[in-house]
Amino acid sequence: MTAEGEALVGGMVNAGAVFRHGALVERPAPRTARALHAHLLALEEQGFDAAPRPIRLTPDGREQLTFIPGDVALPPFPRWVMTGTALRSVGSLLRRLHDASAAVAVDACAEWPRSLADPAGGTMLCHNDVCPENVVFRDGRATALIDFDLAAPGRAVWDVAMTARYWVPMLDPTSAAVLHPAGLDAPARLRILADGYGLSAQERGELPGVIEQATASCRAFVADRVADGDPVYTQALSEHGGWQRWDRIQQWLVAHHEMFTAALLG
Repeated sequence: MTAEGEALVGGMVNAGAVFRHGALVERPAPRTARALHAHLLALEEQGFDAAPRPIRLTPDGREQLTFIPGDVALPPFPRWVMTGTALRSVGSLLRRLHDASAAVAVDACAEWPRSLADPAGGTMLCHNDVCPENVVFRDGRATALIDFDLAAPGRAVWDVAMTARYWVPMLDPTSAAVLHPAGLDAPARLRILADGYGLSAQERGELPGVIEQATASCRAFVADRVADGDPVYTQALSEHGGWQRWDRIQQWLVAHHEMFTAALLG
């Protein structure tokens, strides 16, 4: 099978390199593809059917997976993907993933990517990149997760924090307005995500601090790619306010830490 077919848009790392061939998607294989494919098949055995099913690896370093039909939102994000119903369904879908992942042993021999991984580590494989471009919707509800390239061992609360960054979003109003609809109530939406997931009281108390930590990891992720001369991340950084934007986001999170805690526990 050649790389010709319907190009699937979205994402930054694999932009222009993902193609659909009928019921299959072909894309560049991550370094952890063999371990990741085994993990996805094990998730399916646990009853989690909301992820692509790996088919095979090709000799030229690509992977083939099943195509999941549905709607995927691209930036700037439309209002339909930012409804309370959509947000709650994202939390519920992430919980389903975690419940299945908790029953699957992580391949300790695989070199899982560390760039967005939980620095505290963990025994469960987290997705780490549940952004709108990686969630498939049907009828306004999240039904599947795609693109597990950044999956790595971690804690459930870390994956929830990374998800909150994109979906609440956990951004100051100026930064949020770049790609998200106006008028989103961040504290209320953080509570909706936590409720949809079924986050425990202890994890709710931890979540605002973990979001601050996850934001720092995302900043370092961007910094590494800019330092490597990656044109995609260099352009995005320039267009979206440079490092001043990251400073503003981090200051906003710290300033509203107690407000978010109260919203989660209230």
